Amino acid sequence: MTGPRPPAPISDYGLLGDTRTAALVASDGAIDWLCVPRFDGEPLFGRLVGGPQAGTFRVGPASAATVVERRYRQHTATLETTWAVGGGRLTLAESMVAEVSGRLLPTTLLVRRLSAEGGAVDVVVEFDPRLGVPHRRPRTRHRGGILVCEWGALAVSLSCTPDRTIEPGRPTSVRVVPGHPVTLVLAVAYREPLIHVEPAAAWELVVADEARWRAWTAGIQESLPFREPVVRSLMTIRLLTYSPSQAPVAAPTTSLPEDPGGARNWDYRYVWPRDASIGVNAFLGVGKLDEAHGFLAWLLHASRLERPRLPALFTLTGRHVPRERELSGWPGYHDSVPVRFGNGAADQHQLDGYGWVVDAAWVFVQAGHRLYSETWRAVRGFADVVARRWREPDAGVWEVREPGQHVHSKLMGWLALDRALRIADTHRLPARQRRRWESARDAIAADVRTQGFDPTQGSYVRSYGSTDLDAALLVLPLLGMDSVGSARVRGTIDAIRERLSAGGPLLYRYPPGRDGLPGTEGAFLPCSFWLVQALASTGRRGEAIELFQTLLDYASPLGLFAEEVDPRTGAQLGNYPQTLTHAALVQAALAICDSPPA
Repeated sequence: MTGPRPPAPISDYGLLGDTRTAALVASDGAIDWLCVPRFDGEPLFGRLVGGPQAGTFRVGPASAATVVERRYRQHTATLETTWAVGGGRLTLAESMVAEVSGRLLPTTLLVRRLSAEGGAVDVVVEFDPRLGVPHRRPRTRHRGGILVCEWGALAVSLSCTPDRTIEPGRPTSVRVVPGHPVTLVLAVAYREPLIHVEPAAAWELVVADEARWRAWTAGIQESLPFREPVVRSLMTIRLLTYSPSQAPVAAPTTSLPEDPGGARNWDYRYVWPRDASIGVNAFLGVGKLDEAHGFLAWLLHASRLERPRLPALFTLTGRHVPRERELSGWPGYHDSVPVRFGNGAADQHQLDGYGWVVDAAWVFVQAGHRLYSETWRAVRGFADVVARRWREPDAGVWEVREPGQHVHSKLMGWLALDRALRIADTHRLPARQRRRWESARDAIAADVRTQGFDPTQGSYVRSYGSTDLDAALLVLPLLGMDSVGSARVRGTIDAIRERLSAGGPLLYRYPPGRDGLPGTEGAFLPCSFWLVQALASTGRRGEAIELFQTLLDYASPLGLFAEEVDPRTGAQLGNYPQTLTHAALVQAALAICDSPPA
């Protein structure tokens, strides 16, 4: 039905979400990605990586048109796209409704409204849902003018006002007349009765949802530097947080390539405690305590089965991530194969994760809150694991397939013990356990200074015995293991900035090609925001501001960021939008805010 139309550039896609799942919609009005009933479910519209046979839901001009404006309504999750069509204009306003009167809706509700100005505009509706792997067409029926599609326990309905009979897989023509908008409502229910919401009432729910978002953003301090991109980033993280568990997904997509046409394609529809903890710190930095408390409560629940070990990643409900598998017959985004479901990093030992999580707990305590006794017991267990296992090789923050003695991992192990000891100043801790943590913390510091520092370069290095650098070491001035003004800290920042530069404000996370995988990758955006944070934290505020402003130019037209960017073209790469990048952006802005004027 959709013909050979290729997927749009990654940065062309806007995000719609209801804090349970998310849709990616291109500037031509095509929803090319939506998993149901949650972020890590089966794709209902999967054309983004599955090709035309994986389904799409396009609502847009039937003839040649030009996008004249595309934006989110200020401080809301409602996306507007306006096209010039002939002598008129057509605007598509769309949103997914998360809550009604403070309660989550039992079904996913996507509302798309078309309005015209300056004359009638002909529109085409292409509704072609194909669930899962392999792509399955639904059983369909019409119920009072509403199209109902069913796949076992999953049901989807589509209604339209004015009434139109819409058949899946067949284009439907609609004329939009000024003053008479056309509204389409998609509802998704899994093991629940489908709830039909009349299109007019559904649009009222969108209006109420907008008011809720504006109230939420109004609580973010007005004096923040770069407030608008910070607010959009916080909203993006919130949209990517699975409300039933308060766990933020790393990204809503799978297999968007780090190397277009290559095999560096991963499934990010899961929860990395590391990324989530950085998001917690971002929320705490702007006074959003509920989000931080919700994640810590989820982590306590999620880790209970394997505690005190902290898995590298979880499902949205705290279960073990499915075994990684490759989907045969899926063409991938612009021929980038394989397309993967599941993630093989789930079984890796990653020491750094403990540091991020315990630090998030410390920031929560530092904000004036006590940990529940069970939460403190979990944190103590994490610190005990670090004290026992810090000498072991691990996969590191970049999840390399061959374990090594990664310096960043050791630093984060030090952080876990140091922050646990700080929490212990206000929480009960046996003296013997305190002494064990102090001994291990001091041993890590001595070991890293001896084996992880290269005096020739004047910098800490990626791993023991290596001369390679690692951009993750830009967190060094935030930890407190070395003083902020030390030659070691400043030398590390300057060496990374010079030797891992990808041009302008961009950085590679480590020397390209040094990870044992085929192909190359782009510049890693969180590292550039970590550089901003490092500069601001070491008194180089002017440089930090200049770098931050330049980085904002790499955002999509809607203010969204993927994980990586192509240094040559500026094209966004990797899964999108990326929670880690947006959280790092917020932390960089907060570091600028906290740094003294130059």
